[in-house]
Amino acid sequence: MSAGSSFGLLFRVTTFGESHGSALGVVVDGVPAGMPLSERDVYKELLLRRPGHRWATARREPDKPEILSGVFEGRTTGHPIAIVVWNRDVDSRPYEEVRCKPRPGHADLAYVLKYGWENWDYRGGGRASGRETVGRVAAGAVAKKLLLAAGLTVYGRLAEIGGLELVDPRAEPSVEEFLAARHSPVRVHDRRLEQEVMRVIEEARAEGDSLGGVVEVVAFGVPPGLGDPVFDKLKADLAKALMSIPGAVGFEVGLGFRLARMKGSEARDPIRLVNGQPRPVGPAHGGMLGGLSVGTPIRLRIAFKPTSSIPRPIETWNLCENRPDTISVKGRHDPALVVRAVAVAEAMVAITLADHMLRNAMIPPNRLGEEHVERINADWERLYPWPAWAGEE
Repeated sequence: MSAGSSFGLLFRVTTFGESHGSALGVVVDGVPAGMPLSERDVYKELLLRRPGHRWATARREPDKPEILSGVFEGRTTGHPIAIVVWNRDVDSRPYEEVRCKPRPGHADLAYVLKYGWENWDYRGGGRASGRETVGRVAAGAVAKKLLLAAGLTVYGRLAEIGGLELVDPRAEPSVEEFLAARHSPVRVHDRRLEQEVMRVIEEARAEGDSLGGVVEVVAFGVPPGLGDPVFDKLKADLAKALMSIPGAVGFEVGLGFRLARMKGSEARDPIRLVNGQPRPVGPAHGGMLGGLSVGTPIRLRIAFKPTSSIPRPIETWNLCENRPDTISVKGRHDPALVVRAVAVAEAMVAITLADHMLRNAMIPPNRLGEEHVERINADWERLYPWPAWAGEE
């Protein structure tokens, strides 16, 4: 039996659906009653990972969500919230070749070895496709609204692409920078770099190639004390959440791997009084010590590999004829999946933090008070605005 499609303890999400199936979606359990929630709220976040624009796959999916349960008259009921997104632009024809030829760099071969060739949904990667993340981002919208009840916000941006560094990991991040990235179609906080990012993506596409990159996620307003020693550390749960995203190949907290190249005298953040409370001040440990939150912004980085689906031929094994073969991957694919991965990384951090806030009773588990509802209503549109590049609401 497999339980691999669910994540979280109290705020628990279960995604379902395949890339070329009828629909995808998510069931979110553990949301207290009384939280305002609409399909527009979910759609606003889904726009950030939606395909069909110039710097993503050409697959044109509207990704309009339908809330099937758990919401009545605009508020959550305290029961499971089911959200579905229907697939509208499916073309499985390019994948007939993939049925016999697993694509190098993809999950194809691993799925065949685990489940059997006769049980493998080869269309668009099936359950291993990046399209599975629709359900994660929908759940992330719910988590972001819930976290606002306690004053927490979660934002992401593109930190690196194709070796082009866009963010200084030592510079203190600000909400304003992340709001700027939300309004950028390539999720860059600095408009002076936006055209350069677009240029390198277009060059890779023209060459029949793809680019990898790094996403940075920062959570603001996180209280101290989230996480539980020793195996349920907050950083451990964040690592699992983020490394479960398709294409993720690396995870860092704070300065991450840079710390491994430093001396101990260089790798410590001093502890000082901040607003009357002792806090570590600096970028080294990303808002966590001993795997627990310490009341400063949590800062994470996730590395994503280049898209493996490119037209350049590569050696593979023909499973139907049991012989060596080559494959040139056709179809509609992202030249740089890292751009749309920003929204997914945000969602997984929000989901993890919502779970830990409920586990530590920092958000009421059964129903929200009117003071929480007022705070959410006051901050939702301001702190998570409609992305400017997406056009009219």
